[in-house]
Amino acid sequence: MQRHDHSSGTWLGEADRKPLAAALAGAREARVYRRLEALLLVAEGHSMAEAARRCRVDRSSVHRWLVQYRAEHQTTALIDRPRSGRPRLHHTLTPRRLAAALARDPRRCGYQATTWTVPLLAHDLAAKGLAVSPRTLRRRLHEAGYRWKRPRYVYVERADHLPQKKGASSGV
Repeated sequence: MQRHDHSSGTWLGEADRKPLAAALAGAREARVYRRLEALLLVAEGHSMAEAARRCRVDRSSVHRWLVQYRAEHQTTALIDRPRSGRPRLHHTLTPRRLAAALARDPRRCGYQATTWTVPLLAHDLAAKGLAVSPRTLRRRLHEAGYRWKRPRYVYVERADHLPQKKGASSGV
């Protein structure tokens, strides 16, 4: 027989089930989806331990999410808040500095390349006193709105002898 924990601190009613189910259907992030799913299970009458087992989380997490939800009765209370994270090490690598570096021709900087590649640009910036890894440089270029594609080289004119190679008769 399944025991249900319906103490006044954990019980969710029909009024809570509908918004939780609607938010669950529209959830795009896995973490938010898991939180909504756990609370919906509790709202449907399952114990917190059962909801935690089904969602593969600790029971204390379900309890914490329940407290967050009950404080506002809004599903937005379950969304992750922005975190500060680790501070950036390269404050001087600004979008303006990247644009200036990309505006230069690599040949004028002494390289034998016609376009910048991420490793080449990282090497050039390191030579100018700003050592940055290619991974960080890719991230910063992406944040600044740059997209990287390999150059595609094409012939300006077709060679005269090309139709002969393809089997076409000459002089037609």
